[in-house]
Amino acid sequence: MGISQDLYKKAKRLIPGGTQLLSKRPEMLLPDLWPAYYSKARGCEVWDLDGKKYIDASLMGVGSCILGYADRDVNKAVKSAVDNGSMCTLNVPEEVKLARLLTRLHPWARMVRFARSGGEAVTIAVRIARAYTGRDIVLFCGYHGWHDWYLSANLASNKALDGHLLPGLSPRGVPRNLKGMSHPFKHNDTESFLALTKKYKNKIGVIILESIRNDYPDKNFVRAVVETAKKLKAVLIVDEITAGFRLNIGGAHLLFNLKPDIAVFAKGMSNGFPMSAIIGRKEIMQVAQDTFISSTYWTERIGPAAAIAAIEKMKKNNVPQYLIKIGRKIKEGWRTLAAKHNIKIEIGGMDPLPHFSFRHKNPLVLKTLFTQLMLERGFLANTSFYASYAHKEKHIKMYLKAVDEVFCFISKTIKADNPGKYLKGPVCHSGFKRLT
Repeated sequence: MGISQDLYKKAKRLIPGGTQLLSKRPEMLLPDLWPAYYSKARGCEVWDLDGKKYIDASLMGVGSCILGYADRDVNKAVKSAVDNGSMCTLNVPEEVKLARLLTRLHPWARMVRFARSGGEAVTIAVRIARAYTGRDIVLFCGYHGWHDWYLSANLASNKALDGHLLPGLSPRGVPRNLKGMSHPFKHNDTESFLALTKKYKNKIGVIILESIRNDYPDKNFVRAVVETAKKLKAVLIVDEITAGFRLNIGGAHLLFNLKPDIAVFAKGMSNGFPMSAIIGRKEIMQVAQDTFISSTYWTERIGPAAAIAAIEKMKKNNVPQYLIKIGRKIKEGWRTLAAKHNIKIEIGGMDPLPHFSFRHKNPLVLKTLFTQLMLERGFLANTSFYASYAHKEKHIKMYLKAVDEVFCFISKTIKADNPGKYLKGPVCHSGFKRLT
């Protein structure tokens, strides 16, 4: 135990759920042992409150820091924005520059609105789409945030979102009269999608899906979604919050012939500074003026300045191609080392965001043990790896060397059927659980 863990105990008494983001809860990673707080982060290195240094081979700011922590070029732009006033009665010119940049990267889009987080940006997109079509029902695939329109799917079935986010999410606090407004369909399951569209037909106002999450989209699935949205005159929204700027500069939908009416960006577009964007066709985006969408801090300067600097650096250095290369090395390393130590794992995810799962008895125990043993070797690591431009060859070699050692140990515990014996704390959570 250390200062970070002690502080987290205090936090749970002061902050419901302990943290502001479920993915950052220590219980999701390594209960009682995960260093919950950091004092400094640079590149892919993190220092906790006890001064211990780790290489981040896990979430890299939950996917928000594609270039790495405290990137000098992005920070330079942000410092200039702060020094020149990050907020004013007047508007910041950077938002016009960023809007031009995004529409040039996506020639199909003509207008842009900005927010500061992914969940609210998707909700803005859904509001605009409903306003444009005059219809309420939303069909969705994937994870799209915490707002009422999305969680309301669990009003009809408490398992509706299990395949899209985390099992166990409760819709408490979501108005009951939203029941039946949002309905999930499965990725690459054309049949289930078409069945939903047949059931709700002209009541459907919005169809929303992630461009890619784990598996690449099937061509027939993409074609069915695009053609059906056009046929029903529903607004098609593509959520690029996770995938955007990882496979290419801009939205991954550009790679898949996925032709949306609106696309939403956040996370990696501004390298750790709050920023999100909703881009779309002019006739649809103009409807934003007919409904009230407005917030003071959507007009601050830091977010747009950071996004412009981050996108320009990603373009200059072809960062997505680098992320793909790093992710493939990680996947191949996992595959080779698992075979070497006779461990059964399943590897998935797009190349820049690979992940694996243990295919043995008590996989959560093995996942927790993996995280614990990697932490002891100086790595923030779990079964996911968010590749960043700051991950260099030396970091990958060090990481895979540590994985080799950890897989060797885990293999022995599997053979002895006693991996739980070596845990120094509770097993990690697999879904949403209320903390006490």
